[in-house]
Amino acid sequence: MVKLTINNTPVEVPKSYSVLEACREAGFDVPTLCFMKEINEVGACRVCLVEIEGEKRLEASCVTPVKDGMVVKTNTKRVRDRVRTNVELLLENHNRECTTCPRSRNCELLNLAETLGIEELQFQGAKRERYYDDFSHSIVRDSSKCILCGKCVSTCKKVQGIGILGFQNRGYNSNVGPAFQAKMSDTDCVFCGQCVNVCPVGALTEKQDMHRVWDAIEDPEKYVVVQTAPAVRAALGEEFGNEIGTRTTGKMAAALRRLGFNNVFDTNFAADLTIMEEGHELLHRIQNNGVLPMITSCSPGWIRYCEFNHHDFLPNLSSCKSPHQMFGALVKTYYADKIKVDPKKMFVVSVMPCISKKTEAARPEMEQEHLRDVDAVITTRELAKMIKQAGINFNHLPDESFDKIMGEYTGAGVIFGATGGVMEAAIRTVADVLTGEDLETIEYHAVRGTDDIKEATIHVAGLDINVAVVHGTKPAGQLLELVRKGEKNYHFIEVMGCPGGCVNGGGQPQVPQKIRDTVDLKVERAKALYEEDQLMTLRKSHKNEEVKKLYDEFLGKPNSHKAHHLLHTHYTKRFK
Repeated sequence: MVKLTINNTPVEVPKSYSVLEACREAGFDVPTLCFMKEINEVGACRVCLVEIEGEKRLEASCVTPVKDGMVVKTNTKRVRDRVRTNVELLLENHNRECTTCPRSRNCELLNLAETLGIEELQFQGAKRERYYDDFSHSIVRDSSKCILCGKCVSTCKKVQGIGILGFQNRGYNSNVGPAFQAKMSDTDCVFCGQCVNVCPVGALTEKQDMHRVWDAIEDPEKYVVVQTAPAVRAALGEEFGNEIGTRTTGKMAAALRRLGFNNVFDTNFAADLTIMEEGHELLHRIQNNGVLPMITSCSPGWIRYCEFNHHDFLPNLSSCKSPHQMFGALVKTYYADKIKVDPKKMFVVSVMPCISKKTEAARPEMEQEHLRDVDAVITTRELAKMIKQAGINFNHLPDESFDKIMGEYTGAGVIFGATGGVMEAAIRTVADVLTGEDLETIEYHAVRGTDDIKEATIHVAGLDINVAVVHGTKPAGQLLELVRKGEKNYHFIEVMGCPGGCVNGGGQPQVPQKIRDTVDLKVERAKALYEEDQLMTLRKSHKNEEVKKLYDEFLGKPNSHKAHHLLHTHYTKRFK
């Protein structure tokens, strides 16, 4: 431990602390823009400056280690003036179209300027050349709003292990983006959106589809169906002032109904369906010497990563579409026939925690009879904006249920949104199928949690099934390398492209970094999903009565010819 004084307050902290950490522990809120613990500790923005007795210059507290006897001041006139000047310089070179910026209500730079009381700027200088890239289906990059904090660069490289973003040029010509100003769509970006989530301003945002959804709702010729992913319910409430991890399933359904959708469904129905298809596919591979390990295909970011970086594992990927794509295919076939609506008039909207789903929905393979499975994908953030635009008081809504025929789901479908959830849901069903029993033990804690890689051996019906769960593309690549070398031997691997799984997807509410530093978003949001699983009467996918009816009336059986035609797909080598 180290003893120091901060603003005349004695403090004792571990010697591994930075001055920033010591200040926060002592109750002093030192601002930051570029800091991310263990990911981006570079002292670039210079807004966390402090005065240290005996030092001539002000020091960036985020990269200055504590020392015994250190005397620190965070609020002297010298500190205030210098921080204010640094923020003014950032603002002067920033595209300040705040009223129309997607981050205007949640911009860390704007909030800092308001805190410092900056009302006018004393500097005028040259502006960087603007690069505006909206060519992908998922991400928009606007260099005129970039403050060169480097958080997106470090996240892409250190967290996800991809590294398509980097610093280019010098001085006023400095910018962040792909090499040679390539479009994001022309790189091996997986569109996970983790860069979007850490950007403190509006330099990186999702490509919005709200206007297309509003137009469809207003079109009397269209029958508009909406589905919501499991992870959305665990985060949507944050956009309306609720605590992180608040579960808002009933209010979400009520809000969607009031927005004017013809039907409000839950992607969890298709998650249960995915388990039926994927679970039987796994059993078929195990029993018939198929390609193993089988690897899940629910995460489009992971699929794209595999297509670019691990061509030899493409045969290992489950051929199942992701749940929301399955759902869209069934809406325009099974459900359209049920309600006697022309499939060509149907417009399917997916509310997803993931911006890579936008790119997935646009893949050429994701259509049947020239009809797209899913017509538009909006993020959790976009749904919140639509609710606010409609003047709906979200927190005062009653709790409502989803529509029937394709709205029922089990607890197994809910936990899809957390890392390990797909694996646990699959084991619950596979174990029952192999034993022919309704097993009471259904919680598999070995595959839960936020460790990068989790392993387990499931003993069932005389078989030992080796499984692994990994989240984030960098750990996924490391795990595949172990499998490639023969150091690991699995039957089934679950991969999620985002750290923590869908609860921490690139389309979830953007949380200020100082909250991210103290609250583990992926843990708190996952709790909401496991809580809902516990509350469900049915907790195994094969117990879903609506899924049973779907097979009886339409698909026949899991992995049938019709099921393969509608619910399965293929993946392709991509080259950098």
